Amino acid sequence: MYFRLFDCWRFVAAILIMAYHFLFAAPYGAEVGTEFLRRLLPLLDMFFMISGFFITTRYGSELRGLSDYRGFLRRRIARLYPLHVIVTLFFVAVAVAAMLAGADNYPWARELEAVPLHLLAVHALGTTDHLALNYVSWSVSAEFFCYAAFPLIILATRWKGLPGLCLFTACWLAGLELASRWGVFPSGHWTSADTMGAYRAFADFCIGACIAGVVARRSLDIRSHLPGLALLAAAVGAMIGQMPTYLVLVLLAASLTATALAETARPHSTAALRFAMPVTRVSFGIYLWHPVMEFLFLTVLWTRWIEPTGMIDFYVFWLLPMAATLAVAILSDRYLEKRFGALIAGPRPRPAGEAQLASA
Repeated sequence: MYFRLFDCWRFVAAILIMAYHFLFAAPYGAEVGTEFLRRLLPLLDMFFMISGFFITTRYGSELRGLSDYRGFLRRRIARLYPLHVIVTLFFVAVAVAAMLAGADNYPWARELEAVPLHLLAVHALGTTDHLALNYVSWSVSAEFFCYAAFPLIILATRWKGLPGLCLFTACWLAGLELASRWGVFPSGHWTSADTMGAYRAFADFCIGACIAGVVARRSLDIRSHLPGLALLAAAVGAMIGQMPTYLVLVLLAASLTATALAETARPHSTAALRFAMPVTRVSFGIYLWHPVMEFLFLTVLWTRWIEPTGMIDFYVFWLLPMAATLAVAILSDRYLEKRFGALIAGPRPRPAGEAQLASA
């Protein structure tokens, strides 16, 4: 089962997040656009919900023991860690260059202090009070935390099924609310956490797992994609209107549920999107690579050399780093991530029949 619409949504969300970050280099007057896109940041929660849905759908019935769990973690680390390390080392090189050059406008000391936390991927667990190096990679650390805590989801499901999982999710959300009231999160509330974003991400991940349970039961017979698209439009409208975050999360979850139900009922209904999959599948690469392109094209090329000349409008120029990000993400997926990931994952186990044939 391939959920093409979810890939498209993640791709669009990655593009919007990239555009939001690129706007900070825009000339005076970009505040309106920045504020508009800032309101769409809860789309990050959709990333984690989709991740929880995919992981639960794919691995929820397969993890039966410690060896299965180790294999699961190894495969997931192989998927995310190589690109995380590559991009982190790029910013380490930038920090070292700034240190050697004696730059006082780049926080190289603070950046280099965060290197061990980034390489261990624990920088979204509250081990630091600031975003450093590749600032968007807190979500990678948060994903690893979700993978590590995935057995809690399996235990809750095996305890009482979907009701048990929903109860566990509700308890986690209640704990996050209490932590927010006690001032635990530097951002003020768990729904906007980043340096402690792992706990926020796991809440979304659990919601995605609940969606997987609802879809597996097929309690609702939804075959059209219109309800899911309408609910997604309502969620985006709620973000733009700055309505309560919980309402946005409910609308996002309902949209994902309706869409997954429709696509599982009619798997060929999204076949027309097949041509776009080689591009939409690199949303993770877009998300991780765009700060590198932001540094090269905007912080260096635009700010230092092009903007002072006035030779080109910013909103024409910013198409260049966007195109470069997309191209690098595609090439990275094809030539870097898979090769380095294979070194971590090791040889894939062969099916029993194939193994018997090889033995014979």
